[in-house]
Amino acid sequence: MTIDTVTDITSETLYLIIKTSAPLLLVSLIVGLAISVFQTVTSIQEQTLTFVPKVLAIFVGIMILGHWMMNNMVDFMIRLWSDFSLYVR
Repeated sequence: MTIDTVTDITSETLYLIIKTSAPLLLVSLIVGLAISVFQTVTSIQEQTLTFVPKVLAIFVGIMILGHWMMNNMVDFMIRLWSDFSLYVR
């Protein structure tokens, strides 16, 4: 296994991590921003108010996008393990 191969696998892995986590992070960001605007408008200074809506939004996001996320990860692992004999050399 050469350094180029390790670099390619690492960059592909990092890209997959970013690609699969970005939608849920964006959902969390948007919900947190909306709750923060609501808190600012109503002058509610409760720190734990954003927790439940974020958890629910992430749960819904996983329900909607979970199949796509799992397919991406499974395809990557199948491709990685199918080329395992090339990496051992």
